[in-house]
Amino acid sequence: MSRIGKKPIEIPSGVTVTADDAIIDVSGPKGKLSRSLPHGVAVSVGDTTVTVSPTANDREGRALHGLMRTLINNMVVGVSDGFRKELEIVGVGYRGEIEGNKLRLHLGFSQPIEYEIAEGVSVAVEKQTRLTVAGIDKELVGKVAADIRDFKKPEPYKGKGIRYAGEYVRRKVGKSAGA
Repeated sequence: MSRIGKKPIEIPSGVTVTADDAIIDVSGPKGKLSRSLPHGVAVSVGDTTVTVSPTANDREGRALHGLMRTLINNMVVGVSDGFRKELEIVGVGYRGEIEGNKLRLHLGFSQPIEYEIAEGVSVAVEKQTRLTVAGIDKELVGKVAADIRDFKKPEPYKGKGIRYAGEYVRRKVGKSAGA
């Protein structure tokens, strides 16, 4: 059995969890999330905890046991606290701005890049070079942050591009003049 899957999920105050045969719903002060349950996993909801158990002892049931426990825990944390990722834009003239539901990025290309922000995620721009992606769905927040970073990944010679806050970019030495 999975070590992570054995741990019960604590339900904070203000969060309600309901589960039937195929769907688990989690609602809290920040919003509501739902997910379908795969075959091979059973969820039991108590007063203050949620436990996940495999229904079959085959390879797939054991694999889904820990995964579903982590996904349900992410749902509980998301509706109570939310998730956020911070990005930094590094480079002369590189900047970002919000226009309605679109993020416009000036990254040294001939035209600015426009990115449509997904439903359920908010993007804030601070000082034109710091982006904050926030939302209740951890997968969606991570995907939006990764999509934004993919427009211009940090390059190793000057370090220009979009990086996660606190990300270390290994720098390379450029060409030296011939002797």
